[in-house]
Amino acid sequence: MTDPTHKTPFLQQKGTRFKALFALGMVCFFWGTTWIASRQGVKHMPALQLAGIRQSIGGLLYVIFFLGKGRTLPRGKEWGPIIILSLLNFALSNGLSTWGVKYISAGLGSIIAATFPLWIVIINMFTVRSGIPAKAVIGLLLGFTGVCVIFYEHLADFLQPEFRFGIMLSLAASWTWAFGTLYTKQQAAAFNPYFSLGLQMLISGILTSVIAIASGQTVAIQEIPWQSWTAIAYLAIFGSVISFIAYLYALQNLPTQQVSIYAYINPMVAVVLGSLIFDEKLTVFIVVGGAITLLGVHLINQAYRKRQS
Repeated sequence: MTDPTHKTPFLQQKGTRFKALFALGMVCFFWGTTWIASRQGVKHMPALQLAGIRQSIGGLLYVIFFLGKGRTLPRGKEWGPIIILSLLNFALSNGLSTWGVKYISAGLGSIIAATFPLWIVIINMFTVRSGIPAKAVIGLLLGFTGVCVIFYEHLADFLQPEFRFGIMLSLAASWTWAFGTLYTKQQAAAFNPYFSLGLQMLISGILTSVIAIASGQTVAIQEIPWQSWTAIAYLAIFGSVISFIAYLYALQNLPTQQVSIYAYINPMVAVVLGSLIFDEKLTVFIVVGGAITLLGVHLINQAYRKRQS
């Protein structure tokens, strides 16, 4: 007689995939809202100081939790990947993107972040021997085209110097995030990724804060208004702790390019919430661009689902 509680490998694999897709859905939503929170926060304080405080709080929560669970700190060469990822994923990617929305809209910042899957595909073309599914490449291009259509009306802003500076900061952030994503995938088995994530945040938070202080981009703690503290709290808890746990879980159980589709959903979340909360207009560009983006997402999922079958 078989044990009804016994799970076959097929059911285990199916359950893991469902949880990974659910985690990816959380990333799509929460990281979409962080653009609005960041934009709101940097209106009242320097961007690098906000990023440093956010990362320090999120990282400290992680480190305290895992040290309380008896985890030991990394030793010797184990610090190498942690330091590299703290620079790529946080000090550079998060720090620069937060700085970028000081000069550009949250929606446009999320569009530039959406370009990182294209960099991943380009990198993989030179590093992955098995090649990239043609349908996935088409899906990525369609997805990026869709988010560009969504914010087509912002193109005239390129004439402003501060706007261009914000674009450059955000573009550099997308490059470092692409490399960080691939490096995370390669190094996932070398250390506890969740504990490492907290160490990365804490290292980056301290480094970013030091840079902000050294460059004079700070205000006194008591002068930070409640709007920025609210944004910091939301970013630290939902944008850093909860979303990064979900992101790492999805990255370990789904193809990298499939996980990268969240970058296309994030702008849509930002647009919808902006309409509901800040009464921003929903235009034909948003409707058409959203349809194109969803088509790209469908092609990516279809391509990698077929490869795994």
